[in-house]
Amino acid sequence: MPSFTETQKIKIKQLGLQDYQNVWQAMQDFTNDRNEDTLDELWVVEHPSVFTLGRNGKAEHILQNSNIPVIKVDRGGQVTYHGPGQIVIYFLLDLHRRKLGIRRLVTLIEDCIIELLAHYNITANSDPKAPGVYVDRKKIAALGLRVSKGRTTHGLSLNVDMNLKPFSYINPCGYSGLEITQTKNLGVEQDMTTIAIKLQSMLETQLKQLVKNSTSGQNL
Repeated sequence: MPSFTETQKIKIKQLGLQDYQNVWQAMQDFTNDRNEDTLDELWVVEHPSVFTLGRNGKAEHILQNSNIPVIKVDRGGQVTYHGPGQIVIYFLLDLHRRKLGIRRLVTLIEDCIIELLAHYNITANSDPKAPGVYVDRKKIAALGLRVSKGRTTHGLSLNVDMNLKPFSYINPCGYSGLEITQTKNLGVEQDMTTIAIKLQSMLETQLKQLVKNSTSGQNL
């Protein structure tokens, strides 16, 4: 088994702008090939315009035909939109090794996004009935994860400076009439790269802290 020090490490990959389907396949390959010694990874990426429909997603939540491709994927949740100007972070974690449950991971991700937004004087909140992060009831970040044999794929998306119109073509995350917002519309002027680095650093710190707490016997 890996030592505590090895378990704690997380490898960060900055992938830039990448085709969604290629990254999805790479996530599957990584997860299928990994073993107990494989380091966990966070992948930071941006996608060209694409709708993704979760494994139990309903096609009726796509309200309007467009030239944006629709890809059925293996994560949880309904339909969402990815596009340029949106931070996407994928979580390739071994939950058993980190002694971490999926609900705790979701809470950790939401809390990091809320804390990040607080740095920009934006008050945000989560909703236990609808995963994600909201500002004045408008969704600014979405979550969709898959867990197989204790290993995760997929992750979060945070809207920064994008064309929000494609969200009107769908019921975002399956919710009719759900409004969408982004950091640019809330007065944040920092570029996407700077915001992404801050968020990935916060996530990495919190995931490492969980390992320390579990090793020292603290209750999570």
